[in-house]
Amino acid sequence: MYQISKEFHFSASHQLLGLPDDHQCARLHGHNYIIVVELSGEQLNQHGFLRDYHELAPLKHYIDEQIDHRHLNDVLGDDGVTAEQLCKHFYDWCQARWPETSAVRVSETPKTWAEYRP
Repeated sequence: MYQISKEFHFSASHQLLGLPDDHQCARLHGHNYIIVVELSGEQLNQHGFLRDYHELAPLKHYIDEQIDHRHLNDVLGDDGVTAEQLCKHFYDWCQARWPETSAVRVSETPKTWAEYRP
């Protein structure tokens, strides 16, 4: 099985509603996110690629135009702003374009990661 991944970065704010008032994530705050998209497959194309990294440019465009420096609650709704939910959002977005998408990882801080892998 071949596997490739590409990393993307953006900054955004969010607020996790429904948490106790004294929970730090209940307050409006932001992160410098890292997204890693993983693609897997058993076959390479005629150029020896699973998928050319350049073909993933639409994800960068989507992030830059719709996600970066935005309030995620406004963009994705109040129920779609945890790291785990962001993984699923980006997985679905990528899977619709690149069937080889096998997982998405999201980091909110240098020490924390979430992953969606069906």
